[in-house]
Amino acid sequence: MQVLSNTRRLSRVLKSPIFIFSERLVAPDAPLAEAPRARLQWRKLTTLSPQPSGVTRGCCLSPTEQHSMMTFRAAFSSEASTVEAIPTEAVKELYDKMLESVNVKRSMPPNAWLWSLIENCKNQDDIKLLFDILQNLRRFRLSNLRIHSNFNCNLCQEVTKACARVGALNFGKKGLWKHNVYGLTPSIGSAHHLLTYAKEHNDVKLMMDVMTLLKENDLPLQSGTADIVFSICYNTDNWKLMSKYSKRFVEAGVKLRRSAFDVWMEFAAKIGDVESLWEIEKLRSESQKQHTVVSGFSCAKVINHL
Repeated sequence: MQVLSNTRRLSRVLKSPIFIFSERLVAPDAPLAEAPRARLQWRKLTTLSPQPSGVTRGCCLSPTEQHSMMTFRAAFSSEASTVEAIPTEAVKELYDKMLESVNVKRSMPPNAWLWSLIENCKNQDDIKLLFDILQNLRRFRLSNLRIHSNFNCNLCQEVTKACARVGALNFGKKGLWKHNVYGLTPSIGSAHHLLTYAKEHNDVKLMMDVMTLLKENDLPLQSGTADIVFSICYNTDNWKLMSKYSKRFVEAGVKLRRSAFDVWMEFAAKIGDVESLWEIEKLRSESQKQHTVVSGFSCAKVINHL
């Protein structure tokens, strides 16, 4: 009986799939240049061992061997992701013309070229060229034309709008700096473009960064700012930030719109914060005589739960 049992056990072992993946073929720290050849060797070796259907290739690998496979995947993934975007042809052409005008011809290029460059920005590399030419133009205005003022607010807002459009947020935030080398004039309008992007993508961190920049650069808060910020806090279910920023708006003397009060009161009612709701209602009643449908339902909802 013991001989028969050992025979059956040996039979089961021989039927199990065999995976050949020697650590000598590909070490975890193998150079990327050796990866394709080693991977080909592994494929040739593994095809020698039959695998039953339903068995996933590599399921019997040791932890060290699995690490080798993961190293392969990471290497090839990172290699594929290193393809860099290049500036669009229209932007590069305008950039070269403006740079030649400033550095070679020593003359200020037409304003239409700059506006066209902003309008044609399609990716981050376009934005890099935009900010580079802005810096060159500012330097030329200072040294040759003795113009110390920044570019006008409308142009600066369009720059920030272009940054938000292509997702170049770090460049966009530079447009809110009071002191910058690009000749940009920070404004609350520029901040609204970034906050709108944050609202569309539920980006709480971007909202917090913009609000910090507004404070550091002495940019005044507006009613429209509160509308966007309150919406982001509500959509991301962040009552803590709602309380923080609502207090800041009230202390700054911002006249909140009905839409802002609606979002604020609805949020307080949703989480059941009765004390906060009555404080908000008191503030609302000081500036607005009549309730909206949302503010009325919010109050009624809390009263029903008392």
